[in-house]
Amino acid sequence: VFPFYYLYLKHHKKGYIRMSHLFKAKMVLGFILMLLCFSNLFFTLWEINQGTLRAPAFFISPAVLGITMVISTCCLHFIILVKSHLSPILLLISVGAKDPVDSKAGVGFLEDPFHHIASYTYSTLVLVELVISFFTDQPPFFSKIVSDSFNPHQLGKFYIDSKSLYACVLAALCVLCRLLWKGYQQPLEAEDLWSLMKENSSEEIVSQLEREWKMYCGRARQEADLTEARETQVLLEPEDCQSKSLLKVLWSMFGTYFLFGTLSLVICDVFLFSVPKVFSLFLEFMKDQESPNWKGYFYAGLMFFLACLQTLFEQWYMYTCLVIGVRLKTAVTGLVYRKILVMSNAARKATTVGEIVNLVSVDVQKLMDLIIYFNGIWLAPIRIIICFVFLWQLLGPSALTAVAVFFLLLPLNFAITKKRSQFQEEQMQHKDDRAKLTNAIFSDIKVIKLYAWEKAFMEKVLGIRKQELQALKRSQLLFAVSLSSFYSSTFLIALVMFAVYTLVDETHVLDAQKAFVSLTLINILNTAHSFLPFSINALVQVSLVSFLCNHSISAALIAVTSGATVLCFGRINLSVLEGNLLAVVGQVGAGKSSLLATLLGELQKLEGHVSVKGTVAYVPQQAWIQNASVEDNILFGKEMDDSWYNRVIHACALHPDLETFPAGSRSEIGEKGINISGGQKQRVGLARAVYQKAAIYLLDDPLSAVDAQVGQHIFEQVIGPNGLLKEKTRILVTHTISILPYVDNIVVLVDGEISEMGCYQELLQKNGVFADFLYSYSSAQEEEAYDLPGNPHIVGYSVVFLYSDRSLKASTERSSYRAIRQDRAPTAASKDVGRLIEGEKTQHGRVNTSIYLDYLKAMGSPVCLYIILLFTCQQTASFCRGYWLSKWADDPVNNGTQKHTELRVGVFGVLGVIQAIGKFGSTAAVLLGGTIASRKLFRQLLENIARSPMMFFEQTSIGNLLNRFSKEMDAIDSVIPDKLKSLLGFLFNLLEIYIVIVLATPIAVVAIVPLTVLYAAFQNFYVATSCQLRRLEAASRSPIYSHISETFQGSGVIRAYKAQQRFISQNDFRVDENQRMCFPGVVADRWLAANLEFLGNSIVLFAALFAVINKKQLTPGIAAFSISYALQITGILNWMVRSWTEIENNVVSVERVKEYSTTPKEAPWTQEAKSQSQAWPTEGRIEFRNYSLQYRPNLELALKNITITIRGQEKIGIAGRTGAGKSTLAVGLLRLVEAAEGEISIDGINIAHIGLHDLRTKITIIPQDPILFSGSLRMNLDPLNTYCDADIWTALELTQLKNFVLNLPDQLNYECSEQGENLSIGQKQLLCLARALLRKTKILVLDEATASVDVEMDLHIQSMIRTQFKECTVLTIAHRVNTILDCNRILVLENGQIAEFDTPEKLMAQKGLFYRLVEESGLV
Repeated sequence: VFPFYYLYLKHHKKGYIRMSHLFKAKMVLGFILMLLCFSNLFFTLWEINQGTLRAPAFFISPAVLGITMVISTCCLHFIILVKSHLSPILLLISVGAKDPVDSKAGVGFLEDPFHHIASYTYSTLVLVELVISFFTDQPPFFSKIVSDSFNPHQLGKFYIDSKSLYACVLAALCVLCRLLWKGYQQPLEAEDLWSLMKENSSEEIVSQLEREWKMYCGRARQEADLTEARETQVLLEPEDCQSKSLLKVLWSMFGTYFLFGTLSLVICDVFLFSVPKVFSLFLEFMKDQESPNWKGYFYAGLMFFLACLQTLFEQWYMYTCLVIGVRLKTAVTGLVYRKILVMSNAARKATTVGEIVNLVSVDVQKLMDLIIYFNGIWLAPIRIIICFVFLWQLLGPSALTAVAVFFLLLPLNFAITKKRSQFQEEQMQHKDDRAKLTNAIFSDIKVIKLYAWEKAFMEKVLGIRKQELQALKRSQLLFAVSLSSFYSSTFLIALVMFAVYTLVDETHVLDAQKAFVSLTLINILNTAHSFLPFSINALVQVSLVSFLCNHSISAALIAVTSGATVLCFGRINLSVLEGNLLAVVGQVGAGKSSLLATLLGELQKLEGHVSVKGTVAYVPQQAWIQNASVEDNILFGKEMDDSWYNRVIHACALHPDLETFPAGSRSEIGEKGINISGGQKQRVGLARAVYQKAAIYLLDDPLSAVDAQVGQHIFEQVIGPNGLLKEKTRILVTHTISILPYVDNIVVLVDGEISEMGCYQELLQKNGVFADFLYSYSSAQEEEAYDLPGNPHIVGYSVVFLYSDRSLKASTERSSYRAIRQDRAPTAASKDVGRLIEGEKTQHGRVNTSIYLDYLKAMGSPVCLYIILLFTCQQTASFCRGYWLSKWADDPVNNGTQKHTELRVGVFGVLGVIQAIGKFGSTAAVLLGGTIASRKLFRQLLENIARSPMMFFEQTSIGNLLNRFSKEMDAIDSVIPDKLKSLLGFLFNLLEIYIVIVLATPIAVVAIVPLTVLYAAFQNFYVATSCQLRRLEAASRSPIYSHISETFQGSGVIRAYKAQQRFISQNDFRVDENQRMCFPGVVADRWLAANLEFLGNSIVLFAALFAVINKKQLTPGIAAFSISYALQITGILNWMVRSWTEIENNVVSVERVKEYSTTPKEAPWTQEAKSQSQAWPTEGRIEFRNYSLQYRPNLELALKNITITIRGQEKIGIAGRTGAGKSTLAVGLLRLVEAAEGEISIDGINIAHIGLHDLRTKITIIPQDPILFSGSLRMNLDPLNTYCDADIWTALELTQLKNFVLNLPDQLNYECSEQGENLSIGQKQLLCLARALLRKTKILVLDEATASVDVEMDLHIQSMIRTQFKECTVLTIAHRVNTILDCNRILVLENGQIAEFDTPEKLMAQKGLFYRLVEESGLV
């Protein structure tokens, strides 16, 4: 058959296999093996025909092997065609390799030469086939296979495609060695790692997940097919469908692979239980002094062979589980990210960024652990039953006592596991709360520093952390009890079983075979026993479904139609014609922003419908800015159109700002726009919308954050009748009354309903709510204006609005188009200059010893000494117990009985109790010591970050910080103590085993020493690369968290622009990069495990061989003692190095946490030697002397030579164009940035000489962006809890919020969501004002404090400030010039320098820059 089949392969048109020498060799060997097997079969049949009696095995075995060879050789052709790199021959021929030899056992060569020669030839050829099977065949002709370096994870694909279950780990060794060697010689970079295979990519996995999900949730497909993009169809299904389908979907994706891994584990268990059987035969051989030595050598070799097979299948199972775990992590992360993009407002208010980060870091890791432990739920009971059966065979009915003890201990372990699970759930809840709070702190750190709240918020975090560590401590103590009971169960079962066996009947002799084979089986029993609680425990630590089943936005809320835009909002009916400009006005909380949110489909629709024609662009009231360059923020995924880009930049008044940026439009903007002003953020957001060329523009008060002159320019150039959007449909929410005469229609909202609607003149003629509002506002403005002497021309600007062609043309046209394009030139220099956020830094090489010392110092020297002492005691007790048992087994038998049985039982029991106590003490000491270290390291991390200056937060992404507080702290909390406990336990176990083997057979030193050296070499070789892989993986994780945080905050904007797919692609890229760093670590782990287990199996082999050599000198008890301990060395070596590696990998977390201890810190918060009295400042006198400020060393001065004196109780208005340095003056006053030169003094005291908190608690600032934290309303008003409720209600009454708060469900205890999203921007601004009223310090700074409120409320606030803060020094930074006209003096800034500083009357008379600002505001 072979020649014909060979010709078929060579000439058949569908087979384009390359007939290489390697392929020919495989085919020839397969053909020879077939001939040998079938010749063996035919020869046996001939012998039977000649009358020789043969057992059925003589012809069944060669027949099966022959068929196997035919299948294997034929499969070789198919395997190459399907692009696999290996052939399945290895497993198929290895399984049957020993049959021909075993069938001739006991028959001499001369008696049956044919079968012996055939068997030896067969074995030799099998070995050759085994070797060449690991070499890769050339791909077929015209194949699409890329001939790059082999990716070890193609083994996973091969496993899935061809269902070949053989030693993939060994094949991975050869491929991985090059990477490991490179990592050992030099630091690894991301470019050194192989690329991610397509089947492991997010695109492939999540696409498959989407398909599977739709299969189970077909009912929602009709709704999702309307207008939603493909990516938002995922998770739009009803909640009940989600909860039932999620596990089914995951199983349908990964179930097949998991089942094949499970099959490997079952085969592994077969070999696991074969070893004790062979060990029993070996002890029989040692007991029988007359047995030939070849039996001993055979049993030793057989134990080695079975142990190696066990290793191969176990490592394949682990590899499969880890690959599935990594793919599952990809799927779940993609699922969670897509969920973020479709979460409803209600769901977003109930969820925080911190919780989501915990979900994709800690909880996903628990899910990956579950995959490994899941099989323990059903496999552990089977192992236990098999152990009991084998024990019955050894000890008879006495084994029933083992069953009784086991079942008595089982409820204890289950109770401990259940209780521990409760503590772990409690810990996870506290961890989520901590993550939520830390995210809020880092997101709004500027406000916290301005108010000197660092200590207060640190105490809140540490309070939650204390509760978290208390739950962890209780969990760890229970874990120590569980572990000690697990190790004690080995002793208890052995003690009870041996005692009953020997004491019930004196004729029962406990020899070495019964004692030590029973101990081996009991060890297997306890492994299964311990596996079961871990498996159950893993099930309770996964909390993904609750998040994924949160409500999503309704897919049917928006529909594309033709015609006008029709809006139905409650009882509101509104139609906006194409190309019209509609203004929406109303008081704070009237529902203006909610109207736009409804149009975008962000709110729950109760009835009616919303129809939109064309694409939508949205500008939110609080600008959402990406951590990217200015250009990327504006383009927002669109292609660059140079001319249109330049027009947009000019129209949005960004030319002057780009000139001041270090790299122009290539300059990077920090997270949440932390390094640009509020006006700049708003204009970048507006430019993004304008550049999109959408059909409909929803503008939520975009003029509130800019000054009047810039606002006029934007209205003229962008929004107004002659702007870039003149032909677009525009819905503009605004508080700027002056633009209303120039809009097409006006909608007046009152309490969520349309009060009036029409054009400007129609509403005035109606003399209704709108007219009353305008009249009252104009009267108030005129009164305010006429109070200003010498300026009879200033009138209310609600009636008169003048366009000024001079406004910005001179400044904006200075910057030529060429200059901007030059800024965007892709040179390395410009990228470095414009870069703000620093990437994750990765250390190189092994972890420094100082990091270990830092961790041990955090744990405490007394605790470390106590741990070493306890481990030494318990291991000494273990050695004595084993040695005592060997002496018991060697007791002479007189008249069928052994003497001193009671003494043997008693001492054995005492030693076991001592060992159990030592085990509990040592384990508890390590775990509690880890908790102590974790508490100290967390506090140090929190203090180091809190003490960092603002520049640190501008240059460090929130993802980096959240990574430290989530993943890294989780490793320090749980992983490092657990692995340290394991390492010390295994290290002392290894020392005990070495001592036992050397005492039993001193010649074993010859083998143990080189094997130990080899072991150390493997460990060094692996750890050097493993640590670097861990660092690379950790560094690639932070961008995922930052992107999730950014997406969570801006999901509404992303949905409005229909940019979900682009953001999903960005997230998929980040996840794939992280997985690319993760996969080599998975392969490297299996490489290490396979090598170490083969090394351990070699030690078992040598221990057995030396026992055979010294058979005459060794007693059976000592030999059994030595080999039974040697059998444990495989697992101990493996787990010891793995524990050490895990420690070194995870101690990188300590390194990364300690990283921030060396970063620059801001000045001391308090200075005891120079602490000021509580009365300071008494006057509020502020002096600037040659003051200059620079944000970063590589930037120009933001303030230059400011020299002014502000008298106590004086009201100073600070004016200037956007970017002039108005807010920077407040930054310098509060020392967020230290002076470059010069000084500021308050009441004669240089503020640089006092503590930051001493300064900041004496100054109150209301920042431009109103910030609220997740928590009660009272906590937001008074975080330090220093004021009574009466004071708080008074402050709320003064800000006209009292009635609003009284109507809230819990009033002052009403829970604000993250960022205060359940309140309007105006309400948040008023709460910030109430916060300032409570503090009522001698100096007040208002940084655009009224930008987000309506005009009427603005007038009320200004009046309240004049009355409530009349004895205070007030600095008012304003874009609305009218708000500072009643100030005592006006400071006008230009380009960071003082342009003018005098009373309003004199400045108006000078007709300088201030006069132009007033004129441009329409007040002249």
